[in-house]
Amino acid sequence: TFPPRNTTASERERRDSSCLQTAVRSSGRGLSPALSLTGGNMCEKSRRVNRWLGSVFGEQTVPEFEVSARTMELLDQLVQISEARCEEVNLLIDDHRQKASEYSSDGAHLQELLHQSVGLQAGSVSKPTLDLLSVLEGTAEALAVKDTSIGSFVPAVNKLTNDLAEAEKADRTLGRELSAVRKKMTAAIILRKKLEEDLRKTTQAQQVEAATAEERLLNMDFMKNKSRDLTYRNKIAQDKLASRQMEDSLTHQAIVQLSEKITALKQEIVPLMRKLEPYSDLSPSPALARVKIEEAKRELAALDADLEQKVDLMNSLSK
Repeated sequence: TFPPRNTTASERERRDSSCLQTAVRSSGRGLSPALSLTGGNMCEKSRRVNRWLGSVFGEQTVPEFEVSARTMELLDQLVQISEARCEEVNLLIDDHRQKASEYSSDGAHLQELLHQSVGLQAGSVSKPTLDLLSVLEGTAEALAVKDTSIGSFVPAVNKLTNDLAEAEKADRTLGRELSAVRKKMTAAIILRKKLEEDLRKTTQAQQVEAATAEERLLNMDFMKNKSRDLTYRNKIAQDKLASRQMEDSLTHQAIVQLSEKITALKQEIVPLMRKLEPYSDLSPSPALARVKIEEAKRELAALDADLEQKVDLMNSLSK
């Protein structure tokens, strides 16, 4: 950052004189060897650089630096940039001073008008009036009107009213949109919960089905092994029966059929016994009756013996 120049001509002259004296002192002390260079252009740059360094450091000693054409060129560029910036700052200061003078003139003119028109002076206005005027001024600044007349305030207030109505309308529209979005969000949340519940139930059902399928696979493996075992045992039994030359009448199926025949015969005897009941009171021939009884006993004994023999044979084969 470079120091700005003074804003008056007399101050600039005093500053130039001081810079020249500083440059002379620096040259005499040997602290800034830039003054020892020869050549018109280089000497001019050296004087300008030394004058600028003196103005920057003031009463402080200018640090020693390497003097070369490159160094002096860079320092001369800095001097030109600093001078240009100082000129811009001076112009800006002059512009502000001019505006301040214009504002002072306008203020004095307005005070003169107030004094001539309504008889108000700067010290004669009460504090409440000053407060009201301050509020009026702030309102005018907030509304960005050119003056405090009714013709300026009314359009500004109307514009603010229209802006407020538009803002309220936009707020209502946003409120409706927000309500619709909230409804959609609520429906989405409910749907999400339902989907999560369905997913949980589906997962549980899949786990149950997987366990059932695994159990069925195990049962299937067990049944397969059992079927193979029974097939093997059946084959062994058939081989044993074939080796012993067992008759077909001794098989389980033949015995079952024989038992069924006996049951059928017993059922057939029942109606015959019923038919013989009326003749039970008659005195039969004792000899003939004994013969029939003996024959019946022999037949029944033969059937029982045959049945017991086949049952014993089947039990021995199954062992």
